[in-house]
Amino acid sequence: MNQEIFSRTVSLIGEEAFSRLAHSFVAVFGLGGVGSHCVEALARSGVGRLFLVDSDVVTLSNLNRQSIALLSTVGRKKTEVMGEKLADVSLCCEVMTCDTFVLPENLPEVFAGLPEKPDYIIDAIDTVSAKLALACYAKEHEIPILSSMGTGNKLHPELFEFADIYDTSVCPLCRVMRRELRKRDVTSLRVLYSREVPRTPVKTGERPVPASIAFVPPVAGFLLAGEAVRTLAGVCD
Repeated sequence: MNQEIFSRTVSLIGEEAFSRLAHSFVAVFGLGGVGSHCVEALARSGVGRLFLVDSDVVTLSNLNRQSIALLSTVGRKKTEVMGEKLADVSLCCEVMTCDTFVLPENLPEVFAGLPEKPDYIIDAIDTVSAKLALACYAKEHEIPILSSMGTGNKLHPELFEFADIYDTSVCPLCRVMRRELRKRDVTSLRVLYSREVPRTPVKTGERPVPASIAFVPPVAGFLLAGEAVRTLAGVCD
């Protein structure tokens, strides 16, 4: 059955590349609109082991963009729902989860429980302090990392592109990350960002939150997964 599930993937990238994917271990931080779609694509592509980190539960406001957000999953832990979905997608993907809100001070503990160092880290979280901590941890431990920049307040997924953080423009999150990474002596970080000027959200309540739409964060998630898969499989031509 496994052979049939991944037959079209193998046909595209070859047995050797697929074997590299099947033996890969990827850590994904954040299971929101970006991360949930990224994780699903990684599993459907044949990545063998995933470590998923998110402290949130599914809410009604997640329904417009998140892979795991359904009326039937509202109120449940995102890691739990994602794990169940992946078990229904792939017979050979080992999934480990951590229901922790990532902070600079607890990040070493988050990684300490793993059986081995991940081959790749994908950062799909929103908190700047956690994104910076992940970038520093990846540099210190020599783990390839790919970080998603801002996807909120945008309508044009076709404007996403990959770049080093120091070659980015327009994105407000990139600006903050560049400044803070310099302070931490992180001289390079591979990111996915958008050249689209963010829209100003219509005020809908007391607390301002980023606006979003169904077709932008998921595209970012798929792009992140594609970059990771090509790199891990060794098919970056």
